[in-house]
Amino acid sequence: MQDKIDVGIIGLGSTGTLRKTIAENNPALNLVAVSDAHRPNIPRRETYSYYEDYRKLLDSGVDAVFVAPQNKYRPKVAIEALNRGIHVFCEIPPGRTVQDMQDIIAAEKKARGTVLDFGFTHRFHDTVVKAQELIKTGTYGKILWMKGVHGKSGGNDFESIWRSNRDWAGGGILLDQGIHMVDLFRFFAGDFNGAKSFVTTCFWNIPVEDNAFALLRNSQNQVAMIHASSTHWKNQYSLEICLENGYITIKGDLSPNGDYGPRETLIVSSRPTGDEERASGLSKESITSFDTAASWEREVDAFVDCISSGAKVQNGSSGDALQAMKLVDRIYRRDTAWWSRWKLSGT
Repeated sequence: MQDKIDVGIIGLGSTGTLRKTIAENNPALNLVAVSDAHRPNIPRRETYSYYEDYRKLLDSGVDAVFVAPQNKYRPKVAIEALNRGIHVFCEIPPGRTVQDMQDIIAAEKKARGTVLDFGFTHRFHDTVVKAQELIKTGTYGKILWMKGVHGKSGGNDFESIWRSNRDWAGGGILLDQGIHMVDLFRFFAGDFNGAKSFVTTCFWNIPVEDNAFALLRNSQNQVAMIHASSTHWKNQYSLEICLENGYITIKGDLSPNGDYGPRETLIVSSRPTGDEERASGLSKESITSFDTAASWEREVDAFVDCISSGAKVQNGSSGDALQAMKLVDRIYRRDTAWWSRWKLSGT
């Protein structure tokens, strides 16, 4: 294999622009082309080519591509890249429906030898990695329940952005951000087959949900509760994991843009025993803070490693993406009033 992997970026919104910066700084990658039909005034550079038509980028000889356009276009772009034998890193959500993800998997099966990776960035956060390490030791026993909150304030232009457009996005805050929390539930406790939910648009004048509440249960009788919201008015991110012998709490979503605070914290405590059990607030907590947002670089490094070594994707496989989309779909369906309102049965 050549010394560097020639890559292109398709879609230069906030996420695509961040991927572009990471690709430019990764010593294993050579950014050779970018494409975004909706941003024709992107500054041109001699180091890479610009294509308004993404298909010309795919035909330019790139080895790999980052797929970051609006949700509506992600399946089509990913499938066309796979059909050309190009390695694909696709942002989450991978499309608007479960069928979109199934179509991508069908193309993946035909494109043997290509790597297909998905941007479940939260799996690479220091807090999540450390929490998983602690759980695997068995010291704290079995997971009993989890509670996740992923909330934000919509903002002044929230009603007009593409993420609030059902045709472009496919869903609202649950599909846009809640899917990452749903994936972490699966990451820690496996698949969930039971769901009860309330999905609503309670404030914003948009055709997608601005709040989703759901209770999930798996075959091990572990329960997970999620609240995804764009009416929090202050960005909130937390994941509580209660185990037989203690608890682990993750607070903050450390990202390059700093929207959810300048750091993440991991709080760990053992279940109170003896005198502590009879006195409120005596449990000792260990608090670790992280202030470096390296998860985005780490998942790209993992993508590069899969291309270079031929290893299988471990975190963010097509199977992970399919199951996350199915669980989001189940949450939507379990609120029958919401599902019927938007006549989603055919999607």
